[in-house]
Amino acid sequence: MDILTIILTFIAFSLFLLFLNISIIALKVFTGQSIKNPNYPPVHGTVFHELFYYRKLWDYYTETAKKHRTFRVLGPGQSYTYTTDIRNIEHILKTNFDKYCKGKYNQDIVVDLFGQGIFAVDGDKWRQQRKLASFEFSTRVLRDYSFAVFRRNATKLVRVVHKLSDDGQAFDMQNDKEDILSRFLVESKRNPNKMNDQYLRDIILNFMIAGKDTSASTLSWFLCMLCKNPLIQEKVAQEVEDITGSQDNGANLDDFMANITNATLDQMHYLHAALTETLRLYPAVPFDGRCANMDDILPDGYRVKKGDGVYYMAYAMGRMPYIWGEDAEEFRPERWLKNGIFQSESPFKFVAFHAGPQICLGKDFAYMQMKIVSIALLHFFRFKLADDTKNITYKTMFTLHIDGGLHLCATLRTPS
Repeated sequence: MDILTIILTFIAFSLFLLFLNISIIALKVFTGQSIKNPNYPPVHGTVFHELFYYRKLWDYYTETAKKHRTFRVLGPGQSYTYTTDIRNIEHILKTNFDKYCKGKYNQDIVVDLFGQGIFAVDGDKWRQQRKLASFEFSTRVLRDYSFAVFRRNATKLVRVVHKLSDDGQAFDMQNDKEDILSRFLVESKRNPNKMNDQYLRDIILNFMIAGKDTSASTLSWFLCMLCKNPLIQEKVAQEVEDITGSQDNGANLDDFMANITNATLDQMHYLHAALTETLRLYPAVPFDGRCANMDDILPDGYRVKKGDGVYYMAYAMGRMPYIWGEDAEEFRPERWLKNGIFQSESPFKFVAFHAGPQICLGKDFAYMQMKIVSIALLHFFRFKLADDTKNITYKTMFTLHIDGGLHLCATLRTPS
């Protein structure tokens, strides 16, 4: 047998094995999935379609959800139910919370990063971490300390942007106390068998990612939206000027920042609305869900099988006309205001901070941080995109980051 025959035989055998494996996987995908059963959500593709549309995955889900509020994607051995139906979301996150969990499939995906932290565990470990963290988030000490840190870091940021502005450069935006780490350390001494060093590292990493990555990406999208909507940028800046009572941006930076208080933040209704509108369209976590512990029937009438994933799509929900009206895809902070006062919505409609027993503990801290940074930046600077022609989109990740960064130019505001 010559070498060419050997190579051709090897190629043919490899193709046969590939075809066999694909056939086996396809058989697993389509077997026992109740594809034509109207009691289950309509099937709209398989996990292979998700790979094909990966770069624009959240938009692919959005267009599908406009046709079917609840639908399924088939995978080997199980199906994944995706929904934008508010009733279903309240069902899995609150009403029937104990019937759903993170599930082994989801845990296997994130365990390398999150370990045994709160984002990857269920049951007693989740309750333990949630309880201890809730104590710390409710303390005045943490709130006061966080406010001071946010204000100090915002001051540093203004100085950096000021220098870049002066140089004409574009830039990319992406007392003795008991802190949250201390509380977990104390608990580890009480229960060393339950909380070893690795477990502590997992816990702290989870909270660090939750507190830093999400706020940073939201602020980037917020500045992006203000650049694309300059009139809204000026409305926010005007509110900052009106509330702070400071019209001279040449005033001492430290004095201006020192005068920002909780009372100042509470009066910034338009800023709060603009940040919330950003999160409606660009939620920090665009896609999340749980796994059914048992067979169940969702409020919209569709069934799910034990072991199936049920996912809600925050990115798609923000673009659903049946939820937000025909202008759902428009950036319009006014939708959150009534007589100039911010009006909140159901957390099952606006799911940027999760909902039910797992609602984000750091929600108020996130708004505090984003408001302080926004006040500081918009009081001193006017922002525009470095390149107006560039298409700004997301990178498909666990959190919603701007693909390629956000390149801005800042100019110092002149006194009004």
